[in-house]
Amino acid sequence: MQLISTRLGHLNVDVDGSGPPAVLWHSLFVDSTSWDRLRRQLATHRTLIMVDGPGHGRSGPPTGPFDVADCAAAADEIVESLAMPRPIDWLGNAWGGHVGVHFAAAYPQACRSLITIASPIRGLSPKERRPILLVYYLHRLAGPRLLASPLTDELLGKKLRRSDPEAAGAVKAAFTGAARSGMSEAIRSISLNRADATDHLTAIKAPTLMVAGAHQKMCSAAETASWAAQIPQGRSRTVDGSGPLAPLFDIQTAGLITDFWSESSHR
Repeated sequence: MQLISTRLGHLNVDVDGSGPPAVLWHSLFVDSTSWDRLRRQLATHRTLIMVDGPGHGRSGPPTGPFDVADCAAAADEIVESLAMPRPIDWLGNAWGGHVGVHFAAAYPQACRSLITIASPIRGLSPKERRPILLVYYLHRLAGPRLLASPLTDELLGKKLRRSDPEAAGAVKAAFTGAARSGMSEAIRSISLNRADATDHLTAIKAPTLMVAGAHQKMCSAAETASWAAQIPQGRSRTVDGSGPLAPLFDIQTAGLITDFWSESSHR
């Protein structure tokens, strides 16, 4: 692990594996440990560059308000700092997929392939914004522990949370372990103020796979398929689960990812 200086402050990066480089960016509320269940299998195919987003994990707090485009630029700075060869594969969960869309559109020569998992590409509707606003204020006023259990239910789905205590523990630990001020700014900048990114889709040149959970609320399988259809080399895939983090705790997801990497390498 190492801290790398970027426009967003010092971001923690963990590098593992061998082969062509792949940047992995996690969901809001957790950190790069959310890839742990898939990590061993993925690392046999790629050199994994696992980033803790600003305000998450071992990264420092953001330098101020930021947006998804800033995250994409910071990722490019990380790849440059590590002297990794380009192009890279991008693998993002929720927030990380949104960043990947911006990265692939802004740096087409640097992105070999793009995979998003449970990533809403549009901004929040007023109805969707209200519970996030409540989370934001409760987190600022009371801290993360009050929110840890209901948030884990939302991120994993109640069924998975009950059947997989290891997954639930990992999500809670990541959320409660993050610095309070940095997490609050990330919630405000990345969720509450997230801009619609659908106008970036047609600019993506890389082969793209957009994965959605069958019972996911914020970005349904139908929405995800419609976004993928706007990308010249885009496709979608529906997997089991309701929470945006659920696919990361299903080892079958690793095979889905590595199969797409293999196929993309031959295009």
